[in-house]
Amino acid sequence: MTGLLEGKRLLITGVITDSSIGFHVARKAQEEGATVVLTGYGRLSLVERIAGRLPTPAPVVELDVTDEEHLATLAERVGQHLDGLDGVLHSIGYAPPSCLGGGFLDAPWEDVATAVHTSAYSLKSLTTALMPLLAERSSVVGMDFDARQAWPVYDWMGVAKAALESTNRYLARDLGGRGVRVNLVSAGPLKTMAAKSIPGFEGLADAWTSRAPLGWDVTDPEPVARTVCAMLSDWLPSTTGSIVMADGGFHAVGV
Repeated sequence: MTGLLEGKRLLITGVITDSSIGFHVARKAQEEGATVVLTGYGRLSLVERIAGRLPTPAPVVELDVTDEEHLATLAERVGQHLDGLDGVLHSIGYAPPSCLGGGFLDAPWEDVATAVHTSAYSLKSLTTALMPLLAERSSVVGMDFDARQAWPVYDWMGVAKAALESTNRYLARDLGGRGVRVNLVSAGPLKTMAAKSIPGFEGLADAWTSRAPLGWDVTDPEPVARTVCAMLSDWLPSTTGSIVMADGGFHAVGV
């Protein structure tokens, strides 16, 4: 039996360490037959070392999603490694410290704008930058955290995720004619580098572990990685503009 992603060409963003969701998606995608290119930002040499830990070491392309020059040349630079793309993972989010931890009423617009630009608008920026490479029936997947309610300490990052969810729907509308699917995977809390920057993360994670109907292990990214790979595959050809929950069922239960 061939792998779920046999022959697929994928761009995976958001790899910082080997605990990153993007790293585990890249690993699982390779195991399922995909060829993978990663993007990195900042300490590129670190990302390159992490890329060497994959089953097949992957090339790394520099990308700051708020840098217009990076975006303008992205397709060309990715094209040096792949002759097209069948899938993209947007696993990018950032909010300045003022936007997290209970200071919702005090965060300045400049910081909020950074959070929305990096965490939501970038889904559109990344996708349109890669349009020259995206094959028909390709799949764009973004990482989400359920934005239907106000979470403790998540503050303006929750607003940014709500914007991400809306961006997802509009992209799905506008790219459907090209055969491009755009969806989000809303994951439960995982112990990643990004999670460490969220004050009060441990309390949120503890609630998840005790209430999710299927249970939840904050140290196990495998269920989320598998869900993303399913969304990147050809097995959901009519699914677009959707949010798929990979959270142990936590979203379905009350207090």
